[in-house]
Order: sequence, then structure tokens, then C-alpha cells
Amino acid sequence: MFAEISQLLLCLSLSLSLYFGIKGFALSHSTKFQASSYLISKSLARTSILISVLILSCFLLLMQLFIVSDFSVLLVATHSNALLPVQYKIAATWGSHEGSFLLWVLMLACWNTAVTLFSHTKNDLFYVRTTSIMLLLIGVFLLYLIFASNPFTRIFPAPLTGQDLNPLLQDPFMVIHPPMLYMGYVGFAVCFSMAVAALSTGEVNSQWAKYSRPWANAAWAFLTLGILLGSWWAYRELGWGGWWFWDPVENASLMPWFAGAALVHSLAVTDKRNAMKSWAILLAIIAFGFSLLGTFLVRSGVLTSVHSFASDPTRGVFILIMTAGIIGAALVLYALRASDFKLGQKFSPISKESLLLVNNVVMTAALSVVMIGTLYPLIAEVLTGRKMSVGPPYFNSVITPILVPAVFLMSLAPWILWKDSNLLPALKNLAIPAFVGVLVAISFMLINEKTTIATALGILCSICLLLGTIYSAIHRLHLLKINAKPKEDPEGVLLHKRVRKLGSSYWGMFIGHCGLAVFALGVTFVMSFQVEKDIVLKPSEVYKLGNYSVKFVGVRPISGVNFTGVEGIFELRKDGETAARVLYPQKRKYIRSEDPMTEAAVDYGFFGDVYLSLGEATNLQNIAQTSWTIRASYKPLMVWVWLGCLFMAIGGFVAIFGKKQSLAMPSKNKRIAMNTNLTSKQNEKTVKPS
Repeated sequence: MFAEISQLLLCLSLSLSLYFGIKGFALSHSTKFQASSYLISKSLARTSILISVLILSCFLLLMQLFIVSDFSVLLVATHSNALLPVQYKIAATWGSHEGSFLLWVLMLACWNTAVTLFSHTKNDLFYVRTTSIMLLLIGVFLLYLIFASNPFTRIFPAPLTGQDLNPLLQDPFMVIHPPMLYMGYVGFAVCFSMAVAALSTGEVNSQWAKYSRPWANAAWAFLTLGILLGSWWAYRELGWGGWWFWDPVENASLMPWFAGAALVHSLAVTDKRNAMKSWAILLAIIAFGFSLLGTFLVRSGVLTSVHSFASDPTRGVFILIMTAGIIGAALVLYALRASDFKLGQKFSPISKESLLLVNNVVMTAALSVVMIGTLYPLIAEVLTGRKMSVGPPYFNSVITPILVPAVFLMSLAPWILWKDSNLLPALKNLAIPAFVGVLVAISFMLINEKTTIATALGILCSICLLLGTIYSAIHRLHLLKINAKPKEDPEGVLLHKRVRKLGSSYWGMFIGHCGLAVFALGVTFVMSFQVEKDIVLKPSEVYKLGNYSVKFVGVRPISGVNFTGVEGIFELRKDGETAARVLYPQKRKYIRSEDPMTEAAVDYGFFGDVYLSLGEATNLQNIAQTSWTIRASYKPLMVWVWLGCLFMAIGGFVAIFGKKQSLAMPSKNKRIAMNTNLTSKQNEKTVKPS
């Protein structure tokens, strides 16, 4: 009964979204729009909320079908099992192609509702067209969901038991990773809709950018968080000891991340300087386009990956047609309107605008490298009939020279002024951070023979960015203290007022850039200094791994509600310590799966992780006394990778709230006046009698 009710609710949602989307767009072109704009806006707002409620009801009903193990529904029968723990039955709701696409549509409806609730322009043409475009997108995806990928299809006769969820997905992180990732993917639909609405009205200006910035920041932050959780899941679950494998589906999430990063910075320029409007519009279209491309890659069956959901190329063709139609129409509109864009305010080659333009070029180049490495094997297979693969050597060797200089340029950004600036003062302000970075890099080259030139450059740029960003914030707060009015801050000690005066936009940038520096430093150390060994140990044997001693105590049998297996017992001691930490890597075999699954054990540390993964036994007749293959790894600063990603996501979220940055770096004349004021105050203190 639940399945049939859900079918009706989906059809009702489809009808409402298409009808009100088309009607809203048509009314926005009518001559009487201004007289009835309030009623149209109110009607679209109520419809958006109703559609969200209807689709949420469908999703909750599907979740209930999984929880009660209703195997008469084909999706439940093929992706669940009566013995599956409840949390994984819930995760199984989006652990399939059909369920994940229903979640996608639900996220899209929720974003549309958020625009309805939090938009401050509910009575104008821009809002009506944005909401109408969002409703049309919902309608298009519901058409695909109902007719090509229906999650509520019945099967008769119903099987007695299900086929179980993919064992790789039976992990706590998979309960929250897909929703976070989809929030990022679908969030760019808001930016896309606002861009198309702005193109259709001919009002591509700073006001449009001001409306779009919070949504772009939110989508990018959610996508960052989703990638972080997916990477951590791979690190813990797959047993390879890595955190990023340049898997095609991983790359599918990285491409919109690069486009989103460029979009966030372009919107900042358009908002503040009414410049780079073409960049901002095009990036809004591209970011959503690559989100749809990622959907195609994951769900089309053209890729073989632990992340992919489907192996039905027919449905992939429908997704590809939808993507081409949606993005193609937007690009045609962009081409028609491009000549109407008015030039924004001019800026010199040495300015903040120029640096952000360079950032766009770097992000676009990185996106192109990932896109070529991901799509080239598919295109080559179609043309030649031979399977090809592009692995980490290509990505690491090509993308690193692009991104490392960009990290250094980011450390300059806080010291460069809008419109026109001087490079020499900015370089002087970076002298101390750069000196510290050079000192640390040279030290590592002297004490560690693994330190290459590339490693030293990574350390230098990361430290320069981190310290330069922190020093810039201290400098700004100091300027505010000097120039504070006596009534506002008589003693110059009200730090919280100065912090608030900089605004959430600035502090979001500060947290995000510090996070990138921490992430880059962690990646540099992990890639350069990690130790990975495949060893064979018998019970009671000890292996030396860097500064740690790993003692293999033995194995013991384990069992869960839907799996059996063995668990290794290892004692881990750091040199100079007597206390031992015990790690328990596992080898599981699920009831409905023939392939064994590895559950790695990780001893997390601020300065490094010890990673143990249990392999195969050399003699299955006597498991208690036989030798076992073990992958043992030491990964320095691995936690910094996760922390850096987390800080970047937090920075994106912080930038959403509160007022925009109320204090940019002061102009040349104002900065000269500040420095003169500071000098006069210091002179007064010098001549003042004791």
C-alpha cells in the first residue's frame, strides 16, 4: 500500500512542478506581471513547499519499506535483507540507483524551499523566474524517476529474503556521506537557476551576485564535507591504506568542486566590483553541469567503481540527454546574452581582482586536467574498442604543478587591494611567513633524505599560506584598533567588536584558506614520508614500523547479525612508551556476498596514523597458529588532511551568515593616513614625559 501511495504522490509532485514552473515562467513574461507579482510569488512559494512535503513523504515511505523489509518492492528485495541492521536499512534507501535519485530530487526540492523561505526578493521578476526554473528542473528529474528509474516497482511473487546491501556500503560513514554529497551537487542548481534567471531578465549585475553568493558558498561547503566523508570512508573501509585513488567517480565529485571554488571567488568580485560577470555566469552553469555529469558517470554503468550505483547503460543515456538538454539550453542563452554584458569597474594587473582572475584560470586548468583524465578512457574505448585507464601518476604529475603555485598566490591575496595595488608591500608583509617556510623546508631536506624539491616547495607554500593568512588577520584587527572611535572602543580592547566588524565573509575566507594550508601540508607529508609495508607475521612476532613496534598477538573468530569473520589482535607501542594500544583489524564475509571484506584498524594521532589491514592466512587449516599477510602503514599528518577539509567546509558555512565583509583592505590613501596616524601616536608616546 505504501508503494502505491508513493507512486501517486510522485505523480502529483510531477504535475505540480511542471504546471507551476511553466505557468510561473509564462506569467513573468506577461505585461500584467508587475500588478500581480505578489500573488504569483506567493503561489510559487506555497507550491514549492507543498512539493517538498510530497517528495519527503515519498522518501520516508520508501525508508519505511526498507525498515519493515517489504520484499514485494523490487528495490527492497535487491538492496536489503531481513538481517541487515536498522541503520544500514536506512542507508540502503539511497544505496541504490533508484533510491539515490529519489534523494537527489528531494534535495532539489529542499533547496527550492530554502530559496522560498530565505529569499529577500520575493516580489520581483528575478525571484519568480528563479523559482520557476527550479520547479521545471524538479519536473524533469521526476519524469526520469517515474518512467525510467521508479523506486516503488512491485515484484510478484515476493521473495522470502532480500539480496542484501553492498557490504562496502555497510559503514556508518555511508549513512551521512551521500546526503552531504548530494546537498553539494544539487545546491549548485540554485546558482544555475539564478544565473539563467539573470540572463533571461538581462540583469547580470552586482545585485544578482549578492543574491547568489550565499547559495554558492553553501553548496560548495556541503560538497567539501561530502568529499571529506567519502574519502574517510575509503580510508577506513577499502583496506588499501589510501584516502584518494583518482577513481573516476571520485573525480566526478572533484570537478564540480573546482568549478564551485572558482564560482565562489568570481561572485565575490562581481558583488564588490561589478566585474567578471561573464566568468560568474559561465561558472554557475558549468558547476551544475559537472554535477549532472557526475550523476551520469555514477549511474550510467559506463564506469566500474566501488562508488557506482548502476550498471544499466539505458538509463545512463536518459541522464546524458537530460544533461545535454539542460546545460545546452543554458549555454545557448549565455551565448545570446554575452554581448549585452556591460563592462564592470576597471582594475590594474596588480589588484585583488587580477589575483582572483588567476585563481579562476588555475581552477579551470585543474578541472580540465581531471576531466581529460576521467573521460579520455571512455572516449578512447568508444573509438578503438579497447579499455584504457588513467591512473594516479598522470594526475599527480600534471595537477601538482598547477595547484602548488596557486597556494602561494593565495597567501598574497589578503595583502593585495581592490582595483589597484603595489606588489612590493605585499611581498614585504610575506617576508616572515616565507622565511619560516624556507627554514622548515631546508630543515627537512637536511634531516630527511626523502625530502625532494617538490616536497620542500609544498612545505614552503603551505606554511607561507597559513602564517600569511593569520598575520593578515592580526594586521587587520590592529588597524581597526588604531582607528576605532573613542566612544566605540575607549580602551582599544573590545576585540569581539573588531572581529564582528570584519564580517562573516572575511572570516569564512580566513578559515577556508587556513584549512587549505593545513590540508596541503598534510597531503605533502603523507605523499612524501608515508611508510607502507606488506608483511607476513605469525602470532607473537613483532615488526618495527618507523618509531612503532607492532606485535601480532593472534586472531579470533567474530560474527555479526549478517556476517562472520576473523579479527586480528595487534599491540602497538611507540618507542619510549610502555603502554600499548590494541588494534583490531577484521576480515568479514557477509551472508549474501562471496567476497571477503576488509575492515582496517587505525590508531589516529595528531602527528601521524598507524594503519593495519588484515590480509589472507597462509594456512586455513590452523588459523590460530598460521602466518597472516598484513598491510602496515605509517601516515604522518594524515589527520591534518581531514582537519583541513573540515576547516574549508566550515569556512564556506561561516561565509553564508551575517553581513558581508564590512572592511576590505583599505585603499592606498586611507592606508597612508592610517600609517601616518599610527606614527604620530607613537611619536606622542615617545615625547610624553614620564
